[in-house]
Amino acid sequence: MDKKLLDILVCPVTKGPLIYDKANQELISRSAKLAYPIRDEIPVMLENEARAVSDEELEKHKR
Repeated sequence: MDKKLLDILVCPVTKGPLIYDKANQELISRSAKLAYPIRDEIPVMLENEARAVSDEELEKHKR
């Protein structure tokens, strides 16, 4: 994931920052508790394409 792109992308629901999960190819919004998939190196920033993230998963991605 390009660092410049990650710096400008925000969660479409909360407008908050995103965390890049390289292992799962997702962008995680801690505030919305959603993970947006990255397909073919393109972030899919649609709420209906995102999956819910558990509190346990969020703990793994603390900054």
